[in-house]
Amino acid sequence: MSSYECLLPISGEWKTDVTNWLSEDVPSFDFGGYVVGTEHKTATLLIKSDGVLSGVPFATEVYKQCDLAVEWHFQEGTYIDVSKSTNGKIAVATVSGKAKDILLAERTSLNILSRASGVATTSRKIIELARQSGYTGIIAGTRKTTPGLRRLEKYSMLVGGCDTHRYDLSSMVMLKDNHIWSRGSITNAVNDARSVCGFAMKIEVECQSESEADEAISAGADIIMLDNFKHEELKVCAKSLKQKWLNKKHFMLECSGGLTPGNIDSFLCNDIDIYSTSSIHQGVSVVDFSLKLDH
Repeated sequence: MSSYECLLPISGEWKTDVTNWLSEDVPSFDFGGYVVGTEHKTATLLIKSDGVLSGVPFATEVYKQCDLAVEWHFQEGTYIDVSKSTNGKIAVATVSGKAKDILLAERTSLNILSRASGVATTSRKIIELARQSGYTGIIAGTRKTTPGLRRLEKYSMLVGGCDTHRYDLSSMVMLKDNHIWSRGSITNAVNDARSVCGFAMKIEVECQSESEADEAISAGADIIMLDNFKHEELKVCAKSLKQKWLNKKHFMLECSGGLTPGNIDSFLCNDIDIYSTSSIHQGVSVVDFSLKLDH
């Protein structure tokens, strides 16, 4: 078992996700399964583009639910360089069982691996570029995930080396402009949130100016998101806040949005503790996989 797989419970909704994905693909009759029948076969799972392998436990569960055996040749999180192969593809696993069951599992398992590995690969690229630029803080994803695939995508951010940020609305309190406008002030919103979330949960506040950040820090927010700041303004504000509140209040600074592989050198600043970006999971390229019956 890979260390990442230990994140997933023995039973739970992630296995139900797999069941639902399989049911979506075969809602009534499996006509192709009738054609190939029940003869025992083996198949080779191939990766055909460079990337970080992710989604192994989810794909394994597909094979399990289809009564198949699978032997993985690489561990989750391994970067596989297909360009070093002689024929443009590398075998990552061997699948065995009835022919009809192999083809039943084929597309669902490939879709999972392609999407998960795409997120992990982009996450790995971003975090490596950040470290190369000298940034020592956190690169995190966002809640802008694909409906129905959040668990898979958040999992793959971790495989790629990034932080998941909050998983859902119950994981952390994030007070944005609409919350603040609704309550009349940042202080009111923070006080209301703390009265129900208690001491164990962090509160983050989206701020449009340094004065709003000061109010949020004073009110007891744990994380200050500096929103819609230009690059140089962001660096000046972050440094000012850290110096102003040094040894007075503990908080973290976050910047959200705008971070891409192409602008990391000019964008990152070590006075910002967290950069959150949907670019590591929203609209990323997939990694190409295929499954071929051995013959």
